[in-house]
Amino acid sequence: MANTPTSPGPGSHEASIEEVFTDPASSHAAPAAKPRRKKRVLVAGAAVVLFASGVAVGTALPDPKASPAYKSLAGEKSTVETERDAALSSYASLKGKYDTLQNGITGRESTVSAREAEVSKADAAVKAVEAAVKKREDAVTGAEKAKAANTVADGTWTVGSDIEPGTYRAAAAVGSTCYWGIYQSGTNGSKIIENDIPGGGRPVVTLSPGQDFNSTRCGKWEKQ
Repeated sequence: MANTPTSPGPGSHEASIEEVFTDPASSHAAPAAKPRRKKRVLVAGAAVVLFASGVAVGTALPDPKASPAYKSLAGEKSTVETERDAALSSYASLKGKYDTLQNGITGRESTVSAREAEVSKADAAVKAVEAAVKKREDAVTGAEKAKAANTVADGTWTVGSDIEPGTYRAAAAVGSTCYWGIYQSGTNGSKIIENDIPGGGRPVVTLSPGQDFNSTRCGKWEKQ
């Protein structure tokens, strides 16, 4: 059985690696630990090669910022930022104008309020004066009406209906043609109670109800 061939085991594989990395002259005397150390070095070298390959693959990946989609979004972002800055600038300008107008309006409102107060005060004064004038006018008018009611002009008047009974005096000196007469009412001047042609001065008459009074060219008579 010594000549029967056997399949190579792990020892045979390690020997092949050792043959590659060891000097042929010293292959018969190499210790068992030395080939294992060289095997670890070989594995480490393979790992370094794989890592370097990975780095090379990583650097070969495309830059996402260079993609059309990224550039499109970046352009849109820039446009939006520009529009935003323009809107902020416009807002600031309008806000400044608004504040200026608001301050002006406030000042004008204060001025208008002050003038309204002055006008109101003046209006109150005018109304007070108008009320005083009206009161005087009413008093004068009342006095004039009372005087007119108690004044008798030329003509024939029935005492008690046309004129008030009482004593009357000529308002001014009469002339020589002045004539006055007192008659019984309803007689049409046929029943003379009293009459006179004074010829001057300011004659006085006393009239009672039931009488008629006639004044001719004597002017006005005022009740006393």
